[in-house]
Amino acid sequence: QVQLVESGGGSVQAGGTLRLSCAASGSSNFMAWFRQAPGKEREGVAACYTGAGVGGHSRYADSVKGRFTISRDNAQNTVYLQMNSLKPEDTAMYYCAESRWILSLEDSDYKYWGQGTQVTVSS
Repeated sequence: QVQLVESGGGSVQAGGTLRLSCAASGSSNFMAWFRQAPGKEREGVAACYTGAGVGGHSRYADSVKGRFTISRDNAQNTVYLQMNSLKPEDTAMYYCAESRWILSLEDSDYKYWGQGTQVTVSS
């Protein structure tokens, strides 16, 4: 079983930046960031390959392309989400998740989840 711990959330003004971190208890193949705002469905934000070898495979939701960047540090079993040019609509609880099988933004493809970290963007 993989345990995931997110950190780095907080409150910022629109246009600001935050970097989220997700530390995994072991190695992984694919990791992703999801978010869920009150009253809305969970949304896949970004995902990347975290297995052995060269990285570079990633996917992003259209709503964050050009603003968010997912990256990995395999030596630390950690995935990051750099969030720039934040907007009020980015306000949500952000979760990281791990999949053994697929690079995806569908939450049904992920088995292990962290507890979440809150991001609040004010206008």
